[in-house]
Amino acid sequence: MSDDILVMRGITKRFAGVTALHGVSLAVRRGEIHAICGENGAGKSTLMKVLSGVHPHGSYEGEIVFEGEPCEFAGVRDSERRGIVIIHQELALCGQLSIAENLFLGNERARRGFIDWNRTNHAAGELLARVGLRENPTTPVHDLGVGKQQLVEIAKALAKDVRLLILDEPTAALNDDDSAHLLDLLEGLRDEGVTSVIISHKLNEVKRIADSITILRDGRTIETLPAGDVSEERIISGMVGRDLEHRFPPRTPKVGEEVLRIEDWTVHSPSQPDRVVVDRANLVLRRGEIVGLAGLMGAGRTELAMSVFGRTYGVGVSGRVLKDGREIDTRSVRKAIRNGIAYVSEDRKRYGLNLIEDVKRNVSAAGLGKLAPRGWVDENEEFSVAERFRRSMNIKTPGVGTQVGTLSGGNQQKVVLAKWMFTDPDVLILDEPTRGIDVGAKYEIYSIINELADQGRAVLVISSELPELLGLCDRVYALSEGRITGELSREEASQERLMHHMTQGQTS
Repeated sequence: MSDDILVMRGITKRFAGVTALHGVSLAVRRGEIHAICGENGAGKSTLMKVLSGVHPHGSYEGEIVFEGEPCEFAGVRDSERRGIVIIHQELALCGQLSIAENLFLGNERARRGFIDWNRTNHAAGELLARVGLRENPTTPVHDLGVGKQQLVEIAKALAKDVRLLILDEPTAALNDDDSAHLLDLLEGLRDEGVTSVIISHKLNEVKRIADSITILRDGRTIETLPAGDVSEERIISGMVGRDLEHRFPPRTPKVGEEVLRIEDWTVHSPSQPDRVVVDRANLVLRRGEIVGLAGLMGAGRTELAMSVFGRTYGVGVSGRVLKDGREIDTRSVRKAIRNGIAYVSEDRKRYGLNLIEDVKRNVSAAGLGKLAPRGWVDENEEFSVAERFRRSMNIKTPGVGTQVGTLSGGNQQKVVLAKWMFTDPDVLILDEPTRGIDVGAKYEIYSIINELADQGRAVLVISSELPELLGLCDRVYALSEGRITGELSREEASQERLMHHMTQGQTS
């Protein structure tokens, strides 16, 4: 029997005249964890959708051989019957149903036409134990955190007698502890004989867990490498087609006068009004400056940003916001925008974009008033504005009439930035601006952020990646338990010093 459990040969897939995959080939050995790396838009997810039947046979060219037999999957059910199960980045669980109901949805444990709940819940308990999740099978899924929901998805795959498990960015929305637990689980499944294919932008995780790495670029297979002998720099070089000696573009800061000051900012939780989430925070932003905000999960970073931007989070908000030395009113999003403040959410798909609309409508959404002087939108001007941003920000799309949901993550993020740049802000708050984006696209986003600062705007960057803050920012504030516990210049800042401040209970 061949060592390869899966072979894909000459896979070509086209969408409306755009070729997403050009003769891609992939071989996965039995019982290994095989990583697929590439920039956003390289074709990674498309290839896995071909394999899993999301894109059925006949919609692509090429051949799939699984366990030595040619396969022509007409849909997802066909691939699942063969033991190929895909877990997408956007989890496909029904929040109102219990864990057990989700595990066996469409695969119910029934007797004489009726669901056997005792059998269902017992089997669910065994699957949950296998993935290390200590939850009652009757618990509604919406009561679980994202990390636990990811484990439910894996348990659901195990319920289908999975032989090849495909995971698309499984740790993108997880904290460090949940990510580590998930990777440990995949290693345990490998020991049990389950083969996995993992798509990830987190190269440190790929290096830790993968046995082999296949690199895609522009819809083509570049090479397959043994993970143990390859450096992150080598992977990056294959992904982007060039060496990235420096992951951050060079910049000479030109810091000007103070533009925004936040004084004694206090915010209470909307669900627990007696709990202080942000506690008397004080920040200063200057023109031409990129300022970082570091903090562990739950420190209050996003809550601080959202409460300043139109009170979109929190109750019992107090404190002052001063712009150019004058106190301003930011109690609504409209007022915040009018005062030159823009906020780019960490969840671009939920809060930043309308995925079913085109690029043009998304770019103009926050500044429609500028396009409608007489009460209706000038569509020609709307097109011109979107086209200008498409070119200046290098948004890779056939045209501004393209649906945003079809773009890669990096290009979606550029559309969000263009949307807020159209409001002509003096202050931009960027919350996790490179989350879920590959290293090549990150460099482009960093270049855009640098350009914004060079134009004299003040930029506040919130990021969970300390190397990103250190490589990008002129100053960094540290936040712990809702309080500012430190402020470090670029020269003073290091991961160790930031972590020291981020783990302080209170400032002295």
